Amino acid sequence: MVPTDDYDFWLFDLDGTLVDAEWNYTREVFDRVGAELGREFTDREAEVIWHGLGGARDPQLRAWGIDPEAFWPAFHAVEDPQARAEATYLHEDAAALVSDLVAADVPVGVVTHCQEFLAEPVVDHLDVGDWFDAFVSCSSETGWKPDPAPVRHAIERLGLDAARPGRGVLAGDGASDVEAAWNAGLDGIHVERHSPHRRGSCVLADHRVSSFDELSRDLLGYDVAADGGTVE
Repeated sequence: MVPTDDYDFWLFDLDGTLVDAEWNYTREVFDRVGAELGREFTDREAEVIWHGLGGARDPQLRAWGIDPEAFWPAFHAVEDPQARAEATYLHEDAAALVSDLVAADVPVGVVTHCQEFLAEPVVDHLDVGDWFDAFVSCSSETGWKPDPAPVRHAIERLGLDAARPGRGVLAGDGASDVEAAWNAGLDGIHVERHSPHRRGSCVLADHRVSSFDELSRDLLGYDVAADGGTVE
């Protein structure tokens, strides 16, 4: 059972939260970026930047001696939107949660750092566009998480007053998602798709789960039993 009564609306991050790309695609992207920049990326470096495991990506790039203003144009230039879409899959726990929220007529939106030219083919390929009542791709104009501006923009697209939106939540796989939620006056859910050991730290949040399947137990105090009943 989805804890729909706890929140008036739900916002989600996209990459790493609702969807992910196959590793082979990620590896190929960083091989191409490395060729453009004249620098090879290790598997670990590719994982850290792709998933934001070290927190904000630009400081991490600078720590490695890479200029973000050179990296990001190269990164976006080598990505093939259709290839990325075909390499992207839904996380089953996220699909189940959002499907149930939609069925319960709870407003659902997305706030993602994934650029529109990449996000739109992914959403179309996975046929999930009708899940979302609002979809915001962060940009220099909207701001970047943990800035609350793109979150507030999504709230307004839901037809709500961003200054008094009611009780809402933003769920994501990174610290910037939770911080953006808090900065916008929402609760934050962190879904840990990677172990804290691989991330290098634990992410604080109002609710911390390793799968969205845990939310009924975490938020409502019961779990679903094998026979479909509830366990107190």
